[in-house]
Amino acid sequence: MSLFFLTFGLLILIVAAMAVGVIVQKKSMASSCGGLGAVGIEKSCDCDDPCDRRKKRMAKEQAWKENQIL
Repeated sequence: MSLFFLTFGLLILIVAAMAVGVIVQKKSMASSCGGLGAVGIEKSCDCDDPCDRRKKRMAKEQAWKENQIL
């Protein structure tokens, strides 16, 4: 049982060290490749006139964001 606690403590120590490193650098977390923004696409659906299904989904997402409690 002591081996479990030792391993768990070491894992918590490593996670805490990584968190402190991110806080000290004052940089936001980012993906390794930059995603679609790296190739010049601002959104996953890069069309001027999205389909009806996409419009409904976007309206639903917008309503959710407006009613979101922060």
